[in-house]
Amino acid sequence: MPRKQTAAPGQPTLDEVRQWPATVPVPQGARALGCSGQHLRDRIKRGTSPVKTIQLGTRYVVITADLVRLLSGAAESEAA
Repeated sequence: MPRKQTAAPGQPTLDEVRQWPATVPVPQGARALGCSGQHLRDRIKRGTSPVKTIQLGTRYVVITADLVRLLSGAAESEAA
């Protein structure tokens, strides 16, 4: 039987993330990861972000497909 997806309050489920547009603002991507927008911004600046981002002028956006890959565990199975 499939496990029911659960998320912390304010954190979207994987199914909800799959419905997002191709890119999302950093704070929205951070909510999906369960961290603050500032923490994700810091990781982006250090080059250690767990998800792919695109710089648009002075701001960054998170690539939704990469969020889905990370949240679904696909990254772990590819590494094995």
